[in-house]
Amino acid sequence: MLIKINGEDVDIPEGSTIKDAIELSNAPYKKGSIVCLIKGESEIQSNVLKYKIKTPKGSILIELEVSEKSKPLTDFFKENYSLFSSNNVRWETSNEVAIGPVESNFEPSHDEFRYFDNDVLISLSGFSKEATHIIFVKDDHSNVYGVPKYSDRGVFARIIGGRRTLFSLTDDDEILSIEPVIERSTVTDSTGGSNLEEVLEEGNQLFTYALLEPNAKSPASVEHLFSLIRNNKIQVDFESNSFLGFYELNGLTKDAEEISERKRGTVTLRSEGNGKGRVYVYREDRVRAETHTNLATVKQGMELFDTAKKGDFITVLSDPERIMLMMLTQKEAEEKMQSLGIKHVRDGNLDDDAIVVIQTPENTIDILENKEVTTFGLASDELVKIKLTDKAPRTRWYLEKISGLAEKPVGTLKVYFAVPDMNMFMFNGDTDESKGLIPENIPTDIVKAGEIAVTNMSRKNLGLIGIRTIDTDEFGPTGEAFSATNIVGEVVGNIEGLNKLKDGSTLYIYEVYDEE
Repeated sequence: MLIKINGEDVDIPEGSTIKDAIELSNAPYKKGSIVCLIKGESEIQSNVLKYKIKTPKGSILIELEVSEKSKPLTDFFKENYSLFSSNNVRWETSNEVAIGPVESNFEPSHDEFRYFDNDVLISLSGFSKEATHIIFVKDDHSNVYGVPKYSDRGVFARIIGGRRTLFSLTDDDEILSIEPVIERSTVTDSTGGSNLEEVLEEGNQLFTYALLEPNAKSPASVEHLFSLIRNNKIQVDFESNSFLGFYELNGLTKDAEEISERKRGTVTLRSEGNGKGRVYVYREDRVRAETHTNLATVKQGMELFDTAKKGDFITVLSDPERIMLMMLTQKEAEEKMQSLGIKHVRDGNLDDDAIVVIQTPENTIDILENKEVTTFGLASDELVKIKLTDKAPRTRWYLEKISGLAEKPVGTLKVYFAVPDMNMFMFNGDTDESKGLIPENIPTDIVKAGEIAVTNMSRKNLGLIGIRTIDTDEFGPTGEAFSATNIVGEVVGNIEGLNKLKDGSTLYIYEVYDEE
C-alpha cells in the first residue's frame, strides 16, 4: 500500500505499523521522539480555511465561511481552486474584481443581492455554468451576479488580507497561484494517533522528523540552537497555541543578530530580558520583536511542532548540519573538512590521534563562509572526562555555563590553585554567575577522590571549583567545610591529568552522560 513518509511516497506491506514504516523507509527518527500521523491529504484539505491568491502585484488572503449554506460553495472551491490559477483577471471595476472562468454544476439565481466590501462570492456570468467566476468585492453595492441558488448571496469567503493588492489589479494581471494556508489547527484537527504500534492504512501521511534551515545572518545565535539539539533531539519545555518554548539554555546570553517578523515556522532566540537564551518555534504568525533573533526556519515537519506537548521530544535535523570538530581526532577533522571542501589547518598537537579541543572559527556559518577552519589538538591524556550529577541542578548548570560545556563538547576551567603534593586543585569561578548557589548535594562523612565540588553561597569564596585526588573526611575540594560544599559530579577518566596542572594553566574537560 502507498503512504507518504515525510512527504515522500513509500510503498509498504499491508498491515505495517508506524514502527515498521520507519524501519522500511529508513526515515530519520530518534528513539523516544514523537511522530505525527495524518490519515490522508483529504483530511488536511477538509480542515483548511485560508487560501493565498498570488498575483504579480502581491497576494490576497481569503478565509472560507463555515456554514451549512456556504458548504456547497466552499466544497466546490476546495476541489477546483487550482483551476483558477494561470487565468488572467477577467474584469475589474470600482466595485469588484473577477477571476475565471471555470465550469460548475450550480443553478444560477436571477435575484439581486446586497454585497459588502471583502465579500468573496461565486458568480455564474450570463447565468451560464460554463462561466463560473470568483468575485472579490471592493465596495458595498447591489448586483445580479447569477449566484448559485439556495446559497447566501453566493458568498463563500471573506478577504482578510491584501486589499491593497486587490485595488491595484487590472485585467492584464495573471493569477500566478492559489495555495492553501496550513495552520496549526489545520494539522491538529487532521491528526490521528502516534503510537509506534499503530497499523497504517492506504493514503496515510507520517512525519518523523523536522528539518531546520539555519539563518546565515545570525551565525552566533544559530550555534546556540545547535547546542540545544543533542543527538538530533530537542525537548519541549513550554507549549501555547502560538509557539513552543525550549528553555534548556535559559540564561545564556547572545547579542541580537537578524530581527524579522515571526512567521509560522520561524525559530527565534530571545536575546534580552526575562527568558534570554530561550528558543521558540512559532505555530502562528507574530509581529516582529526587537528582543528575538531569527535563528532558522522549519522547512519540513512543521506538523511535529504543531502536535507536540510539553515534555515531548522531537527528532530534528538541520541543513546545513552543524560543523563541530571538538572531540574528533585531528585526522578525523581533516577528513570531515575534506568531504565538505573546507581547508583544514592543524594547531597545537598536530598528531593524527590528537584530540581537537578548539576550533576557529567556532560558528558553523562562519566556517562555511570562510571555507577554512583551524583545529587545536591535545594528547588524549591531557583531556579529563567528567560526569555531572542531577542531584545538584543549579550547581551543574553553573559549571556547564562557565566552562562552556553548555554549548560545546569540550569545556575549560582556569586553574586558580594547583598543589599536586596536597592532591588539591582549584579553579576560578564566576562571581556574577554563582549568585544564588544554594547548598545542594552536600557531603556528610566523606568526599571521594575525583569528586568535583563548588563552594556554595554560605561562604565568601562562592563559586570556586575544586577537585581532590584522594578521599577526605576533613574538608571539601575547595578547602571549605562540608556544609559549604556542593558536590556536582566526578572525574571518571584520566584523573592523572590533573597532576600536570600549574597555577594559571587551563584544564580541558568533556562530559559524558548516562546514555553513553
